[in-house]
Amino acid sequence: MKTTARVVVIGGGVVGCSVLYHLTKLGWSDVVLLERSELTSGSTWHAAGGFHTLNGDTNMAALQGYTIKLYKELEEITGMSCGLHHVGGVTLADNQDRFDMLVAERAKHRYMGLETEIVGPEEIAKIAPITNLDGIVGALYDPLDGHLDPSGTTHAYAKAARMGGAEIELHCKVKETNQRPDGTWDVVTNKGTIHAEHIVNAGGLWAREVAAMAGVYAPLHPMEHQYIVTDDVPEIYERDAEHPHVMDPAGESYLRQEGRGLCIGFYEQPCKPWAVDGTPWDFGHELLPDNLDKIEDSIEFAYKRFPILERSGVKSVIHGPFTFAPDGNPLVGPVPGLRNYWSACGVMAGFSQGGGVGLMLAQWMIEGEPERDVTAMDVARFGNWITPGYTRPKVIENYQRRFSVSYPNEELPAARPHRTTPMYDIFTGLGAVWGQQFGLEVANYFASSDEPTFETPSFRRSDAFDATAREVAAVRSGVGINEVQNFGKFRITGKDARAWLDRIMAGRIPKVGRLSLTPMLSPKGRLLGDFTVSCLDDDLFHLTASYGYQAIHLRWFLKHLDGDVQVENISDKLTGFQIAGPKARDLLNACTRDAADLAFLDVRRTTVGQVACIVQRVSYTGDLGFEIYCDPMDQRQLWQTLWAAGQPMQITPFGMRAMMSLRLDKLFGSWLSEFSPDYTAAETGMDRFIAWKKNTDFIGRAVAEDERANPPARTLVAFQVDAEDADAVGYEPVFVGDDVVGFCTSGGYAHHSGMSIALALVPRDMAQPDIAAEIEIMGKRRKATLLTKPPFDADGARMRG
Repeated sequence: MKTTARVVVIGGGVVGCSVLYHLTKLGWSDVVLLERSELTSGSTWHAAGGFHTLNGDTNMAALQGYTIKLYKELEEITGMSCGLHHVGGVTLADNQDRFDMLVAERAKHRYMGLETEIVGPEEIAKIAPITNLDGIVGALYDPLDGHLDPSGTTHAYAKAARMGGAEIELHCKVKETNQRPDGTWDVVTNKGTIHAEHIVNAGGLWAREVAAMAGVYAPLHPMEHQYIVTDDVPEIYERDAEHPHVMDPAGESYLRQEGRGLCIGFYEQPCKPWAVDGTPWDFGHELLPDNLDKIEDSIEFAYKRFPILERSGVKSVIHGPFTFAPDGNPLVGPVPGLRNYWSACGVMAGFSQGGGVGLMLAQWMIEGEPERDVTAMDVARFGNWITPGYTRPKVIENYQRRFSVSYPNEELPAARPHRTTPMYDIFTGLGAVWGQQFGLEVANYFASSDEPTFETPSFRRSDAFDATAREVAAVRSGVGINEVQNFGKFRITGKDARAWLDRIMAGRIPKVGRLSLTPMLSPKGRLLGDFTVSCLDDDLFHLTASYGYQAIHLRWFLKHLDGDVQVENISDKLTGFQIAGPKARDLLNACTRDAADLAFLDVRRTTVGQVACIVQRVSYTGDLGFEIYCDPMDQRQLWQTLWAAGQPMQITPFGMRAMMSLRLDKLFGSWLSEFSPDYTAAETGMDRFIAWKKNTDFIGRAVAEDERANPPARTLVAFQVDAEDADAVGYEPVFVGDDVVGFCTSGGYAHHSGMSIALALVPRDMAQPDIAAEIEIMGKRRKATLLTKPPFDADGARMRG
């Protein structure tokens, strides 16, 4: 066994072998994979081997499409068979909500170039004739659906990697991973020690244990999963062609042909987590004991949906574990707090996602960043607050909801509330309807005494609509108050702080007492952040950005740290409120003596009531507004001061639903909607905040300068949409004639303006007032009129006055 390598990949399942192959494909040949047993040991060998492109996240869907297309390439490279069966598949809808979800997914596929289609019962009967169509409304047909041979595919990845120079060491159990002072790693195994520059944890069922060797917690958990293979079925083996896949979400099942019979698997409600206290090291090629009682109800439902099953004998039962992260997506990327340690685990759908995971991780390692936004699977999307006690109930919830309808406004209840601010009980008493972000409870809106304290999930305007309208009206006519805990916050100190920020941020770094808005770019010019930078002293700055992105941002800051600079994540050490509306200044004046003269983009330390605060004049609502920050221990006192002083002004609490409506009045973009690593500053209009005149080679400058001289092909615009009871939420296609020319990044109803608004990326040469556009919402094309200016405060007089 070799003693040094550039990369050591731990784990020989399909994901580990994909990572190994993609590292060689992108040019790193000094790579080695360590497997404690044989390739495919763990979850891979007993997987059902299905693959599909359907995924609610468009980037994940694109990576699944890449994975599926990769298999033929692997066969050509290696001469090995992956056992591909491109049979197509249908996902059934037995009610209107489920059908609405499939229609919305089909709309996304239009601009993604996926050839899916909505089909009715008559067409379903032709595609999947063994299906009982009683109660079926329609289905989504995907010609790319299929299945493969898990073992053959994994070994094809492995052979392709070996052909690229990689080595694979079998029966090599990793015992320790120890980091040296220079950031490299000693990987201690039963066959000796390998010194590696990088480690990739692709440990699968053992990823938790592998992560623990490096002193970190991998938030995932194995679940027991069962599928059944039937005896020969004449209606199957007498067909001229292989029977397509059928996904039956109502029955929590997936079905496909297996040889001369059928294979059907279930995501049952009485599911069971496995290996709660850790995965045994001697587990690998075993199966779990059959547990048909657990899937009894699922089988009964399947007999009704596919009657031939009741007449078919059972050839075998496959019952084995595989791993989930709390939200069901993989855990991929550089692990926060560790240098040169990478995650490639929690890939529940390994044969749909494994190729895309391998490509993204290899790009990240070799090129410094992946080619697309991978936030949905970034390992840093969970902070250091996460625990096994939180992970397990979320994994159970995700397993049970594998085939559930996914709504754009849905808030899932498991393991909540987990993290709360001092305002939680006060806001609950005021009727708060809670959402969550990064484990934190965040008020979405405030229900009146005769409204339910939960929001019913819907693809259309929900029961939050009226409450949101009330809160928007209160802000625009008087003063509203909203918590600012859900901002990511960082304190930057040191004599080199300003110079460092000038290099990290593309925008202007303000002078003392002022703040600025700035994008943060990657070396390839893509957006990594949308920041407010506040200068409190010559060597003291506060940054605010996305709360849910704080671990990703901190990882980036620490990676690029140099000079006399200290970076501290103070997201939970600084809290407070924002006040907004035409009476916001009156409210502040009633509570403090020295903030009345704050100009737009000013920041100042002051005392509000009894509380030492930082007050800054900026507003995401687009109205006159202030952000007031304090120590969390002082937050309730600050609330009492502001709330009491605001009573004569009819002060009203407002939540995130109102915030999103208010920002649409000003056509403001939102992080991970309009602004994300998928887009550049020039595409989204963020280039207006770039400080072109500063004499600093900030990260991403070369690309930004090139786009300044040669504007990109697409640009962000806003439309007023002739909507009815549903608004754009994101990824709806934009049509000109019968051509899909762009897609929505977000949208909603702007209550103050009284219009449905959609923000969208379209070709730059089409961004004209006379563009004859339509946006598909819930299967219907709606007229969309380009907005050339914000419908509220177009000249900024109210916000800046």
